[in-house]
Amino acid sequence: MGHWYTADTHFGHENVMRFCDRPFKSASHMDGVLLENMWRVVKPEDDLWIIGDFAFGAPAKDKDYLHQIFGQLPGARQHLIVGNHDSDLTQALGWASVSHLKEVSDGPKKQRNTLCHYPMITWNHARREALQLFGHVHNNWRGSRNSVNVSVDVWEFMPVTYDDIARRAKKLPINKHWADVEHRRELN
Repeated sequence: MGHWYTADTHFGHENVMRFCDRPFKSASHMDGVLLENMWRVVKPEDDLWIIGDFAFGAPAKDKDYLHQIFGQLPGARQHLIVGNHDSDLTQALGWASVSHLKEVSDGPKKQRNTLCHYPMITWNHARREALQLFGHVHNNWRGSRNSVNVSVDVWEFMPVTYDDIARRAKKLPINKHWADVEHRRELN
């Protein structure tokens, strides 16, 4: 069983293509590509974590549409970390878990990484190499050495694994405010 992470799918949202320079002809084209990409990597026994903003716009208010998209998600369990565009209808879809903030053990050291739709400056176990995974900012910022954006907009519209995220984290700059909040430990 593996964990796959993604954020800001915005299923059904026509305007997100313009806002974030997404290369799709229509929202239905975007939906199809996002689902196809998920099915290419997420195995039947895996967990899929949507770190906020599952769907948006008029389709996100349509219960049948939401169930139709949700029913096509791959994996054994689908989890939602609530984002600012996740309505009560979205939250009620039958997720294995729904929360605003969650710690998930993953990676070779099985550290407890923090999932939150919004970027954070610090979190539990931040001094112990636990990463924070977020979305919300789409393609505006990739993150910092220990807080990584998992939005589809910066990962070629694909879900990613902890290993993918950890590799990217090593190449990102240290957050310039890290020493202000976690002054006892330097990031390598």
